[in-house]
Amino acid sequence: MPTPSRPWPLRPPPEDLQRRYLDDGHWLDTTLGAFVDERLRATAALEMRIWSRTRPWRGTIGDVRAMAYRVAGGLRDAGVGPGDVVAFQLPNWIEAAATFYGASLLGAVLVPIVHFYGAKEVRYILAHTGARALVTAASFRQSDYLAALATFRGELPDLATVVVAGDEARVAADQMSFARLIAAAPLAGPQRVDPSEPALIGFTSGTTSDPKGVIHSHHTIVAETRQLADMQADRVLPHLVGAPVGHAIGMLSGLLVPLCQEKAIHLLDVWDPPMILDAMLEADLTCGSGATYFLTSLLDAPGFGPEHLKRMTRIGLGGAPVPAAVADRAAALGISIIRGYGSTEHPSTTGAKHDEPAAKRKYTDGHALWGVELKLVDEDGNPVPVGQPGEILSRGPDRFVGYTDPALSDAALDADGWYATGDIGVLDADGYLTITDRKKDIIIRGGENVSAAEVEEILMRMPGVAEVAVVAAPDARLGEHACACVRMQPGHAVPNVDAVRAHFAAAGLARQKWPEEIVGVADFPRTPSGKIKKFVLRAELRARAAG
Repeated sequence: MPTPSRPWPLRPPPEDLQRRYLDDGHWLDTTLGAFVDERLRATAALEMRIWSRTRPWRGTIGDVRAMAYRVAGGLRDAGVGPGDVVAFQLPNWIEAAATFYGASLLGAVLVPIVHFYGAKEVRYILAHTGARALVTAASFRQSDYLAALATFRGELPDLATVVVAGDEARVAADQMSFARLIAAAPLAGPQRVDPSEPALIGFTSGTTSDPKGVIHSHHTIVAETRQLADMQADRVLPHLVGAPVGHAIGMLSGLLVPLCQEKAIHLLDVWDPPMILDAMLEADLTCGSGATYFLTSLLDAPGFGPEHLKRMTRIGLGGAPVPAAVADRAAALGISIIRGYGSTEHPSTTGAKHDEPAAKRKYTDGHALWGVELKLVDEDGNPVPVGQPGEILSRGPDRFVGYTDPALSDAALDADGWYATGDIGVLDADGYLTITDRKKDIIIRGGENVSAAEVEEILMRMPGVAEVAVVAAPDARLGEHACACVRMQPGHAVPNVDAVRAHFAAAGLARQKWPEEIVGVADFPRTPSGKIKKFVLRAELRARAAG
């Protein structure tokens, strides 16, 4: 069995839990590549389609399987082997699906990068993981990936191979086109690696200024896929997925769960409600699950009507706050709503099914899922009574096996396998969880985490800024957005949004992380030690939004 190309700082659950997960069938003695191959073969005759105004594609899952084996062969010929890191930054194009499946077949460690990440994030991720290969688009919408890469590739000695999808005219001499990559002879079959080793590293914003690398083993990511497919087993129609496959939600719902459910795969590269409404009718698809925005943007779109509504009778929401008003609106239209809670670290922590009580589905975030355990504790780590708020600790077969930074693992994982989520919730007497607040310093914008610390660090470099606190403000469309509360130095005016945007553009940070609201303050509410009370700022913003 191949040896990992680097010693990852893994923090798997304790041995008794590992035995339990194996004995109970939560963990399978298989790799992600072998699992993917088996499911690709089982669904080979089903349709695979990319909905795009610029790069549409249509074929079968079998066609994608053949392409994925050529991707694996091309990476092999480039010197990439089992345990090596293969990163990709691609929109929801066919190349993204083929790269994900192909690198899995090769036994490589996958590092998906969301397509809207900028030069700052991508440079950090590639350097931090020691990526051997990167598959990237030449450009997409406002992002010029090759221009950004040119500014820092010389700093990445491990990055031996760059593959470019899209504009082949821009492929440099030290790069190769995707067409050239898949001209290789296909890999003979899935490469065997140790299922306890890393299969995938997802990067997510959190309390640190740089993205956090979340390591999932073959055991945990296959368990997560099977768990989520089981929770969504009552879905009848194929799901048109607009969430990026570089993010956990899009990767699971777009590339993995349909294989388990034996459903056609439909991906969308730009969230485009008019196109989506047409696609739903043309191909008989459902859509609207995921972050709240995916549902409300369709309900509000011109042209939405009864023919769309009858394809949206069962919707799952999660990844961002779900206002009760949205759940009530959906119910009034005859849409059954279920809510779920999870994270890149523990993707499917709680959820529900559509036959559970309406009040639980609409107004709580569900109950612990297959193999998952929950514990709510106070600030001293003691369990809190039912109905009382506490920090959520979770563990289960789909919980990650550590961060790439061991110091982060030390802070979040204990010896018994519990993950300290940093979220605050309440458990009711029936075991249903409701998220009420968070300890971790993030904003969840349309299902994407934004690190307050990362935004604050860049804002502090603006002339005249003395102190800043970035917090989540309610957002009717996206759930939350970043609000920057700033205290200025004497003689300096609070910058307007346009000035802040220009500053963040120059810093190379993804647009989704830019503050969308600026509030000037004379001083901040503080603890006796001088620490800013962000919970007070969040409460004030919620009260203001409520009118």
